[in-house]
Amino acid sequence: MTHYFLDSSALIKRYVVEIGTNWVRSIALPTSGNTVIVSHIIQVEVVSGTMRRKREGTINSRTARAIRLLTDRHCNRQYVVLGFNDQIAQHAEDLLEKHPLRAYDSIQLASALESNYRLIGAGLPPLIFISSDNRLLAIAIAEGLTTDDPNAHP
Repeated sequence: MTHYFLDSSALIKRYVVEIGTNWVRSIALPTSGNTVIVSHIIQVEVVSGTMRRKREGTINSRTARAIRLLTDRHCNRQYVVLGFNDQIAQHAEDLLEKHPLRAYDSIQLASALESNYRLIGAGLPPLIFISSDNRLLAIAIAEGLTTDDPNAHP
């Protein structure tokens, strides 16, 4: 069993067909035996990306609504959702001082790092941080995470 932490740029590929969609879907399927870990803010970010696509006309209203419902259902039933707490907030602030990150990216990364600490502390293998954002992947590597880019899996 592999533990994956998906940020919003990776997770949205499960719901919107893009490069990497098949790969993300394969690792996120409940039958894969993998654990998908996400930050509590993931639902807001996926809905934001979905509504942007709706405004741009690349998806219709019905598809946007279905993506929102599926994301909510998957967060409740399939993903391990790491809650936002004071420790993650403090770590996110520290990451912002150290790296050129956007606020939500710092929360995503702080959440992934916290999840990784917990896994290693429990004697489990480290997680794999998945993102389509090259800058975020580089910072995650600098922070010691193993990473992968869904865009590298067409």
